[in-house]
Amino acid sequence: MGHPVNEPATTSGRRALRFRRRVRRRAHRCVRRVALWALSPLRWRRPPKASERIRVRVLLQNAHGTGGTIRTVLNLCGYLARDYDVEIVSALRRSKRPFFAIPLGARVTYADDRFAARGRTVRFLARLPSVLTPADEASFRLMSLWTDVCLLRALYGAPADVVIGTRPSLVLLAAELAPRGAVTIGQDHMSLDSYRPALRRQVVRGYRGLTALAVLTEAALAGYEKALAGSGVRVVRIPNAAPPLPPRPSRREDRVVLAAGRLVANKGFDTLIRAFAPIAADHPDWTLRIFGRGPRRDALRALVAELGLTGRVQLRPVTRDLHAEMARASVYALSSRREGMPMVIIEAMGMGLPVVSFDCPHGPAELIAHGRDGLLVPPGDTEAFTAALRDLVADRALRDRLGDLAAESARAHDLERIGPRWSRLISGLCPSGEAGGDGQARSRRPRTNAA
Repeated sequence: MGHPVNEPATTSGRRALRFRRRVRRRAHRCVRRVALWALSPLRWRRPPKASERIRVRVLLQNAHGTGGTIRTVLNLCGYLARDYDVEIVSALRRSKRPFFAIPLGARVTYADDRFAARGRTVRFLARLPSVLTPADEASFRLMSLWTDVCLLRALYGAPADVVIGTRPSLVLLAAELAPRGAVTIGQDHMSLDSYRPALRRQVVRGYRGLTALAVLTEAALAGYEKALAGSGVRVVRIPNAAPPLPPRPSRREDRVVLAAGRLVANKGFDTLIRAFAPIAADHPDWTLRIFGRGPRRDALRALVAELGLTGRVQLRPVTRDLHAEMARASVYALSSRREGMPMVIIEAMGMGLPVVSFDCPHGPAELIAHGRDGLLVPPGDTEAFTAALRDLVADRALRDRLGDLAAESARAHDLERIGPRWSRLISGLCPSGEAGGDGQARSRRPRTNAA
């Protein structure tokens, strides 16, 4: 009887909370615009002329963190370091040990180093919210006013010919505040329509200040070309490159379905667990292993218990050697509700695993040829996902055929094929390696999607 009485108050409270959040975000957007205006004179500081080697500064959220974006950016930096002076600016340092190896030849600078000594002023600034990071961006809660100061110090420190941002907040930083003499390149790992409307508007407005924008998929390319038409920004599609893989792929003998990723709602692990339940009943010798960490671990553990799948579905912590786990699996499952171009699919295919994936926006369909090197399932269709898993679990010949072809398809993402496309883009924007002092790099060129 008490629930109906309390429900209106609860609904009213939720509406009030949403209203306060909207007001705070709007206020933050106004403050951010004022801050950009106040900081704009810094952009006219003329950097010293660059050396013969082009200097590339890559802005990364957390060089010590986990996740596909971090791995692919570090992988790319290792390749670029062969020909360029590469500095990785990590906006945050939240752990002492990097999860992925820092590539040889690239140096890392930590902007906001949580392990550095902090005086009273720094501690005060670290408690204030970031002004430069959009409030609608997922990283906002991790950033602070002190992080802003540190990033600006890194941006205007030693001169760089090329500044590359690797997530919306850092792409916007490069586009809106990098020194005028520098080439600015955005690397967007999602599609424009994957962002909330408020952030999407900021992205479209801010990205117009870039020299070039690199995206991962054809869908993202089409979306950004339309949104940035007339801006002079060169929009190109360059897929992610796979990291080095072990020489021996999976033999597809272990009766394991594998999945990995951050334990958040978007990854759809709840749907995957439900889809696996009938497989567990029909094939008691098969196991689902999910590697990752995140806020939904307890909820997923409760779901496993509720469905009677304890021991059959294993929630395991993040592993530093996912490739070894892939070698001990026979099928990879991706149940995401939305993706960019999931690196883990490329790695699983490279390890010879047939992949079952929802055909979610926007990457899986550009990586998997349905029925040839993997299986695509209509988004959100749990029964179809179960049927696709059952086909692979029950048919060893099908697993082997799809897995062998998957390994061949993944070779298109070898670093030696993707890396040169980045080198051509950078060299084309920095003629004769003289981007820093003469302002040539900032001049606009005819826009093309070839890189």
